Amino acid sequence: MSESEKAARLSVFKTYKLFVGGKFPRSESGRVYEVTDSKGRWLANAPQSSRKDARDAVVAARKAFAGWSGATAYNRGQILYRVAEMLEGRRDQFVREVGDAEGLSKSKAGAVVDAAIDRWVWYAGWTDKIAQIVGGANPVAGPYFNLSSPEPTGVVAILAPQESSFLGLVSVVAPVIATGNTAVVVTSEASPLPALSLGEVLATSDLPGGVVNLLSGRTAEIATPLAAHQDVNAIDLAGAEEVLAKELEIAAADNLKRVRRPQPVDWAADPGTERLTSFLETKTVWHPAGGSGSSGAAY
Repeated sequence: MSESEKAARLSVFKTYKLFVGGKFPRSESGRVYEVTDSKGRWLANAPQSSRKDARDAVVAARKAFAGWSGATAYNRGQILYRVAEMLEGRRDQFVREVGDAEGLSKSKAGAVVDAAIDRWVWYAGWTDKIAQIVGGANPVAGPYFNLSSPEPTGVVAILAPQESSFLGLVSVVAPVIATGNTAVVVTSEASPLPALSLGEVLATSDLPGGVVNLLSGRTAEIATPLAAHQDVNAIDLAGAEEVLAKELEIAAADNLKRVRRPQPVDWAADPGTERLTSFLETKTVWHPAGGSGSSGAAY
């Protein structure tokens, strides 16, 4: 290609889309909003999700729940590790996008992306171990076996952190799906582009469609119907400011959702197991010991 031809070539700008049900739709409303970097320079137009998009994402998450929660913990771990593999292969792209989104130098953005990749590996390793931490046999008075085991809560709505948008996003999404839940994620309003690109990684990582659904747009507009949705079982308010968090908590009480309140977090710190256990329910089974033909009861 000659120098004149290179000069005449137009850049191919990326079209960012939502990630719902394993597919990449534009917003149902057709709306977009401008995303700028830390210096106010235009980066891209991101889809501005509507309430209908939020409802569609919940339908997709519910449809995927049975298969994902029924998969073996080992298989879920393999898929989360595959996410890390695919993210590693696209590291340069994410370093650029995270640097633009969060106003970081190339080296600092690289450290954030590396930490996000490591975070996927961390949670991949916990998928088949968390049951031993939070479950087990319970001592009881009487001739019974009493066993407790964790089960996923269901469909979890997640408001991703507004700051430290990429590592924070991974840190709230990975533990939710590692334990068998499915997720509807509202990305950072100001910095949604790395999150939307993550959808492309998830789509090529053997993750079943609908396990993670990514919505960009105005946080309050999308979060309000999710908090009140009767088929959402829990909500993580990590990215909600104080006034909005209180409103969403009230809306969530309509069908007794499990609510994780926002709190200051150092996303670069050791994540521990707290977020793994936040959206697990405990099933306890009683069974007569020593008899034959007896049936147990679960509570």
